[in-house]
Amino acid sequence: MSGEGGLSLQQALAALLEVAVRAGVEENRARTEALSLAAALAESAPGAPTDWAKAFPGATTQDFFDAAVRGRRWRGAPTAVLTELVTAGSPEKIPYAEALAELASASCTLGEPTMRVVGNASVAAAAQLQAAGARPLQVASTPTPAAAVAVEPKPEEPAKTVDELLAELDELTGLERVKREVHRQVAVLRVEKLRTEAGLKSPTITRHLVFVGNPGTGKTTVARLVSGIYKALGLLSKGQLVEVDRSELVAGYLGQTATKTAEVVASAAGGVLFIDEAYSLTAGDLGADQYGREAVDTLVKEMEDRRDDLVVIVAGYPEPMAVFIAANPGLASRFRTTIAFDDYSDDELTDILTGLCEGADYELVPEALERFRHILTETPRGQSFGNGRFARNTLEAAIGRHAWRLRDVTAPTTDQLRQILAEDLSDEVSDNEQGEEA
Repeated sequence: MSGEGGLSLQQALAALLEVAVRAGVEENRARTEALSLAAALAESAPGAPTDWAKAFPGATTQDFFDAAVRGRRWRGAPTAVLTELVTAGSPEKIPYAEALAELASASCTLGEPTMRVVGNASVAAAAQLQAAGARPLQVASTPTPAAAVAVEPKPEEPAKTVDELLAELDELTGLERVKREVHRQVAVLRVEKLRTEAGLKSPTITRHLVFVGNPGTGKTTVARLVSGIYKALGLLSKGQLVEVDRSELVAGYLGQTATKTAEVVASAAGGVLFIDEAYSLTAGDLGADQYGREAVDTLVKEMEDRRDDLVVIVAGYPEPMAVFIAANPGLASRFRTTIAFDDYSDDELTDILTGLCEGADYELVPEALERFRHILTETPRGQSFGNGRFARNTLEAAIGRHAWRLRDVTAPTTDQLRQILAEDLSDEVSDNEQGEEA
């Protein structure tokens, strides 16, 4: 990411599209995804919708906020296009990640940048660079534009084995029940494959999964690992993860929804289609949700047509997901395995925050860790609590306050640039900074 004098959003977008074309990515898809990420990062900046629209001619303020909703998933994780490039071992994965990091930096020029935007951009840039194997090395201290990040490319790595991917799963914080169930699924599927290769009869075992749990409990992260594991087992041809929600499956008119859903499923062929808050497709009265029901009917048909090279994972809160699965006989017959994601403990959330800091090349001093533990004890826990997302949001806010704290330091030391102090986790910030939705 650039420091002062960096690229504008339009310039960063143009540079990213050049890489996208070289990588064989559809230009319009890369543009839409990039602008969604930019909107998600700059969401809290006054005046950002107007500046954002300059890179998206004809866009409205509502388009900005709709894009921000779609892009929030990439504030702490690689974008869908980058994930596909990494999965395919594309030589353009690092250039694309670097272009996304520049775009994150440029997002800080939209409107009147807030401390929260700086934190959002720093964490998002680190997530893209890490996913592609480029490590963030340095973070600057001024909020305009975002943190300067140098990258160190790594040589191409061979495709990961099942054991390597399971080791990554085991290294995740918490999720002990999830880890046991995924290991069990892998064992069953591995033996089924070996029996088939040996000419033995095997029962047809559905590979589709239901993930239930509160927000921020690692469902998307595990889904990404599952897609890689299934590919390594030879059960999927590509192993990419395509993450969607209701808005990306349902169209404005009956008849269009079937086409839209089929196109999304086609993009996930060879990999995993991950549908978050899947119950939103069938919730409500029949008349109000006939579009969602059309999407479900299409999904069931596509799952059958592509049963040999597609896995679907649906996710959401436990009770609504049970109702969702029961709403259609085709769903009930295809989703027979449910994996429950427990909330994180305070110790696990502290570990998550520490890991996020290290990934973005920051360091939490001991007093800051204690401050975070104190914040956790005072934070109510319920369905609205963000779990890992809460830790990420805490870091994003802390990075913004850190930048503001160093605003008058002409030549900060490396320790000053890296260290998050207890005061950076203070709640004493403006209401509009605190109120940004996760």
